[in-house]
Amino acid sequence: MTRTLLVANRGEIACRIFRSARRLGWRTVAVFSDADAGARHTREADEAVWIGAAPARESYLSSERLLAAARASGAGFIHPGYGFLSENAAFARACADAGVHFVGPPPAAIAAMGSKIVAKNRMREAGVPVLPGYAGPEQDLGQLAAAAHTVGLPLIIKPAAGGGGKGMQIVRQESELTAALAAARRLAESAFGDCALLLERFLPTPRHLEVQVFGDTHGNLVHLGDRDCSAQRRHQKLLEEAPAPDVPDAVRARLRAAALVVAREIGYVSAGTVEFLYDGREFYFMEMNTRLQVEHTVTEAVTGLDLVEWQLRVATGEPLPLRQEEVRLAGHAIEARVCAEDPERNFLPSAGRLALMQWPARESVRVDAGFESGDTVPDCYDSLLGKVIAWAPGRELAAARLAAALTDTYCAGVRSNERWLARVLRSRRFLEVRHNIALLDKGAAEFAGPAAAPPEALILAALALHVAHSPAEASPWAVRDGFTPNLPATVSYTLSSKGRSHTVELSCGAGGRVLAASVDVRTLLQVADVSYAAGGGGSATIAARLVERRRQARCRVAAGHVTLWEEDAQYELTLEDPRTREFSASASTGGLTTPLPGVVVSVPVAVGQKVAAGEVLMVIEAMKMEHTITAPHAGTVQAIHFARGDRVPEASQLLELARGGDATR
Repeated sequence: MTRTLLVANRGEIACRIFRSARRLGWRTVAVFSDADAGARHTREADEAVWIGAAPARESYLSSERLLAAARASGAGFIHPGYGFLSENAAFARACADAGVHFVGPPPAAIAAMGSKIVAKNRMREAGVPVLPGYAGPEQDLGQLAAAAHTVGLPLIIKPAAGGGGKGMQIVRQESELTAALAAARRLAESAFGDCALLLERFLPTPRHLEVQVFGDTHGNLVHLGDRDCSAQRRHQKLLEEAPAPDVPDAVRARLRAAALVVAREIGYVSAGTVEFLYDGREFYFMEMNTRLQVEHTVTEAVTGLDLVEWQLRVATGEPLPLRQEEVRLAGHAIEARVCAEDPERNFLPSAGRLALMQWPARESVRVDAGFESGDTVPDCYDSLLGKVIAWAPGRELAAARLAAALTDTYCAGVRSNERWLARVLRSRRFLEVRHNIALLDKGAAEFAGPAAAPPEALILAALALHVAHSPAEASPWAVRDGFTPNLPATVSYTLSSKGRSHTVELSCGAGGRVLAASVDVRTLLQVADVSYAAGGGGSATIAARLVERRRQARCRVAAGHVTLWEEDAQYELTLEDPRTREFSASASTGGLTTPLPGVVVSVPVAVGQKVAAGEVLMVIEAMKMEHTITAPHAGTVQAIHFARGDRVPEASQLLELARGGDATR
């Protein structure tokens, strides 16, 4: 049997699978699209094979291209990772037909859970608790609307073939139903190639619990404990932990038993996760993910097991290494998903080149990363950069370790969410287990960072600019010490942040030593003991004693821009220069632009149409999420520059809108 493994995936999960495969002595093969040429996962494999253009349908979702890559590389095994084709029964069958071992469950088990409609009905018959809803064959939008009225509001609409929260729509008011059904169908077709939808009663504030199960080809089946994945944003998990906290022992025992019933009912093999909603009294079956989960790492941390190793051993015909009574769980583990997204802009995905991506190195902290400094984050795939996992004997210490590790994570070039997550981990609501799946969507403002950079941060940024531009070995003519005959020695920096400008003046003494600093004239602080120590990736540590308190921050200075990281806050500051300042038109003048690159999926307006303020003008899909462009004011559509299906670059002007009812310029 050829021990060559092709991973039909990308990013951190491909890197993570390669790590276990190499330890077991397997040869590894990566695949990549045009968007991932030279990506980290291609560098960490023994061989990398090109499989097509950037769109997933032409590369990672093409079973023909993946199997061709397996033949070309001599791979006898394919691991699907998660996402893409990981829960595609047809792909698992195609692998078997091609004589390639699919590292995962048999096609029949995938198919049994591939449709949420079929799965819900089957689990109800098996005695597993399920939520009331509609899981019928009638899929006309009118029929679904009628079924929705029967189920009652609030309800949630899910793609029947979906997973990972993609395409879900919550309907709380009758007026939202038609648009929500259309959006769910559109995303279901786009993401999964199956437009069938499932309706179920929506629990507004449940917790999301799940159980890791594992089976082999000899009929053995075990659970490896439970997890809580309630900290979510738009149904996408961001913090996951094991074991699930604050669950009564009796409920936990029934939860794990129900998960084994689900797995046994479909003859499950390999790693799988059974997911439930928990309202504090009862749990309800939600779905089964017939693959390795993103959050499998926390189960590994509390069991000491390598689930990818188990998958590979089971795929070669070995029995499970442990019986149920031999499985041991110890301590508590929490995982944070570090994503390329901006919490300050409603978690808008970010893409581009990572000028700096430095991951933490701490005791009892694990990092599964898919990107490093210099890599490019594409705009056409998931926004996950990597995962940081912390273990400790107890939950509160695990949360503290993880929060500290996240503040030791430094990302520049794209926006990221690690400091926002650190604030969540330190919140009393999370630590006291008072959170649920609505926490991050409804209470995001509670975890927001500083609204503006404080004077101390502005001074540190100015000092970083000052020292970076005045190295010690510079000639006397290049030193920035503010020397001017018969005038005070001052150097001025105007820094802009979040639309506001601040002037920082540094008062210098002999040899250019900074003695004091003022911010916008109002704040004056004595400065002493300034130090600047260069670090990796073009970053540095800037420190100074401001009055009687020593302040220290990580910084990166590049092209008149300063990124400053201080504790769990990150500041982006730009040095203003009137000679090079650029101005851009505001949306209020009629120019509407896309905040990130993507694909147009809907244009519900036409040229000449009058629209009200807030009316939807265009919908853009980027990084597997829809983003709505709305009218900033009432007016008339003058021009539409992109049509449905067009790919639009970042900052592209999408439409032109004249104010009021006047369609003329």
